[in-house]
Amino acid sequence: MISIDGLGVEFSGTTLFKDINFVVNDKDRIALMGKNGAGKSTLLKIMAGAQKPTHGKISAPKDAVIAYLPQHLMTENKRTLFEEASQAFADVLNMQILLEELNHQLTVRTDYESDEYAAIIEQVSELSEKLYSQGEINFDAEVEKILLGLGFLRTDFQRPTSEFSGGWRMRIELAKILLKKPDLILLDEPTNHLDIESVQWLEDFLVNEAKAVMVISHDRRFVDNITTRTIEVTMGRIYDYKVNYSKYLELRKERREQQQKAYDEQQKMIAETEQFIERFKGTYSKTLQVQSRVKMLEKLEILEVDEIDTSHLRLRFPPSPRSGSYPVIADQVEKSYDGKLVFSDATFSIHRGDKVAFVGKNGEGKTTMVKAIMGEIEHGGKLTLGHNAMIGYFSQNEASLLDEKLTVFQTIDDVAKGDIRTKIKDILGAFMFGGEEWDKPVGVLSGGERTRLAMIKLLLEPVNLLILDEPTNHLDIRTKDILKQALLEFDGTLILVSHDRDFLDGLVHKIYEFGNKRVKEHEEGISEFLQRKKMEHLRELEGKR
Repeated sequence: MISIDGLGVEFSGTTLFKDINFVVNDKDRIALMGKNGAGKSTLLKIMAGAQKPTHGKISAPKDAVIAYLPQHLMTENKRTLFEEASQAFADVLNMQILLEELNHQLTVRTDYESDEYAAIIEQVSELSEKLYSQGEINFDAEVEKILLGLGFLRTDFQRPTSEFSGGWRMRIELAKILLKKPDLILLDEPTNHLDIESVQWLEDFLVNEAKAVMVISHDRRFVDNITTRTIEVTMGRIYDYKVNYSKYLELRKERREQQQKAYDEQQKMIAETEQFIERFKGTYSKTLQVQSRVKMLEKLEILEVDEIDTSHLRLRFPPSPRSGSYPVIADQVEKSYDGKLVFSDATFSIHRGDKVAFVGKNGEGKTTMVKAIMGEIEHGGKLTLGHNAMIGYFSQNEASLLDEKLTVFQTIDDVAKGDIRTKIKDILGAFMFGGEEWDKPVGVLSGGERTRLAMIKLLLEPVNLLILDEPTNHLDIRTKDILKQALLEFDGTLILVSHDRDFLDGLVHKIYEFGNKRVKEHEEGISEFLQRKKMEHLRELEGKR
């Protein structure tokens, strides 16, 4: 059991949260929710010991292991993938080595009555007890199981970690955490760099094998599948719900409605009281009543409503200029890098108005195909864009390409043309940039804020072929809902590269699966695709028996 007592954090005189109290029990599955900037990541860092609170403390049993996956990446080193993942067992391996050394000393020493000999026996006893509590561990088998589950191949095991991209390094860090089997796992956006199959594997692992888990995630389906408790951080305090995310949304709505009703009633009472004071402040016979009501207002604690509900906001992409009947036609397209085949014989046609998803493990060619469609790389075969195809493209690193010196407003104002310029403030507001944030330099924005700002730029030019490569990374759930609704109403052709099942569900009606050097077309939505894939995997497992 891990206890959070009277926790408070202040930055430059501003209170992020105050007097937070809750307990994490064994096998708890907790979703940590709240809007961007509410303090979720800060709370995880404090619980992990990576940051000190201004007030309060974290209490945990002496031997409790708390493991933390932050959003930043591991540093490069010279170890191979397998060696790096095996670092999860470094403490156990060191204990084994020390135990062997101590046992050797006991066999060669002859000072049986000395204090030193007794101390060695006591140390051997302590180490043996600790190792016994760990149980028999086949380290190599455990490392292999976790790495394969997270999408690595056996051929990757001896590759230096320096060869892996940032997303894959994040998986290595996640592997080390899972291998430690900690008492509490703290995960900050763990699915951002995982493909759909790896997310499913991680869900199964956390539900069936992990101890306590606390997670920040914008993947609604992932959160719903693994958590049974939701802690919301809002306006400096927390609300603790013993339910999963979907049920929490219902309860939060009820809470806000009650708060709003109480707030409205209080505001009405304040207005009536102020009217009474103003009306009778010069009347002698009412002096005591006036003074009493003035004092009452001075002592009154003004009620607050936790959050402004922006779910009614709607985004619209500009009407699409009409394209040809088939904006994308691929005929036996193939691509290799340094002699290594990515895919071959990719043949498909995307019809005007189609909304399709490119899915598959990382490294199977999804982004490569996008680059081929964009004309950014050479390739074999033939890839034709339809008549009047006008592409709007959002890449995985789009947010990092923004000019950090410009303000939020300047970033949009500089690219807006024509009538759309009169709607810039409305668009900024719809993507959670209030008036006080218009003058913020891009350089101080969080990853989520930059992603939202980069997304806005797509709204400013009429396009009829929209290609989005992992657009939901760093977007909070509310912003994703707004974007999803806008894409549902988009009247052009949409290609989505994404691992976010909830975002894809109901949005796309055709799947292009990248894997085994091929591209397969499936006329179905993501739910049907995943259900069928899971059945295939079960049959494959049965076949191996």
